[in-house]
Amino acid sequence: MRRTPAAVVSAVFFAVAPGIVAVLVPYWITGWRMLDPLHVAVMVPLRLLGALLVLGGLAVLVNAFVRFVVEGFGTPIPVAAPDRLVVGGFYRHVRNPMYVAIFATVIGQAMVFGNPWLLLYVAVMAIPVYAFVRCYEEPHLRRTFGADYDDYRAHVPGWWPRLHPYRS
Repeated sequence: MRRTPAAVVSAVFFAVAPGIVAVLVPYWITGWRMLDPLHVAVMVPLRLLGALLVLGGLAVLVNAFVRFVVEGFGTPIPVAAPDRLVVGGFYRHVRNPMYVAIFATVIGQAMVFGNPWLLLYVAVMAIPVYAFVRCYEEPHLRRTFGADYDDYRAHVPGWWPRLHPYRS
């Protein structure tokens, strides 16, 4: 796929998929109302840490989407997947930076809003995401990219980022 169409499709997909999962559903759960389940001395640092998780998650998510376009010549949508294995940027630290970023963003919102229901939402959301990665994405990447993906998978963890970047 060419970069311009991939960028347009990726931007639309970004607004729809992560927009629903990481913005709309948390809004439905919280109404953007802050609760104070803990003492203020705990809530202030918790909210600050949560805000950092939200901003960091958003930055990682945007970077990962851009990587699919500029490095992989494709989109995050399976029907318009990249032509090349994407292993740059945050993909050098974790194989699933988009999912990790979305989880971090929602966990950050749970901290900002003081709403434990968002933590339950993340836990429930993680089950189909993990199943999709294990049952569809990983086998598909193995079939498509073969030994390159096997080497990448052997060196880069799927869910917990490594400190030092992978170099292929």
